[in-house]
Amino acid sequence: MPDEPHFLKEEKVQISRAEADAEAHVEPLQLGQRVREIRLSQSLTLEEASKLTGLARSTLSKIENEQISPTFSVVNKLVKGLGIDIPQLFSEPTRGMGAVGRRDITRKGEGTPHPTPTYEHELLATQLTKKKMIPYRTTVRARSFEEYPEWVRHDGEEFMYVESGSVLLYTEFYEPIELMSGDSAYYDCAMGHALVSTSDDDAIVIWVTA
Repeated sequence: MPDEPHFLKEEKVQISRAEADAEAHVEPLQLGQRVREIRLSQSLTLEEASKLTGLARSTLSKIENEQISPTFSVVNKLVKGLGIDIPQLFSEPTRGMGAVGRRDITRKGEGTPHPTPTYEHELLATQLTKKKMIPYRTTVRARSFEEYPEWVRHDGEEFMYVESGSVLLYTEFYEPIELMSGDSAYYDCAMGHALVSTSDDDAIVIWVTA
């Protein structure tokens, strides 16, 4: 066969170089960050996500902190347990953004319900994706610390405001403290914590997790 024209060889070299440059500028997928975003968007603790996915809490924590890469079977457990599809899991994680016009309104009683054995969460602002904060309104059903099989703990920081009733806030490194309507608390979520209603009616609190 005749030799390839010189200009075609040069064009192929340029294309190869361009492809190599493009690959060099592709940022690695932060799968762990994406898993954490999805878990927090559903207001799930690591323990709750562990029960849904069948993966150990320690495994989930290592995945979220980019300490291990999940196998295909683990990915399948994640998507099934979290009720998502694989494209959602592998979509781009949250990146720094300038000011943008975003807004979400949640009418009274129209939040997304998410009940657990101890809490009845109402997820707020669920139309917005990639939020930096997860707001929710919660009815505290638990009446005793013994109702929790273990400490609740997860990544991030949390603000809690008592809307009505009263609660006993248990934290791993502090004595339990009773909070009344109008009181609030801010704490590190990695520290074990749990909430128990002490009023006649189940207390209602507003939580914001970041």
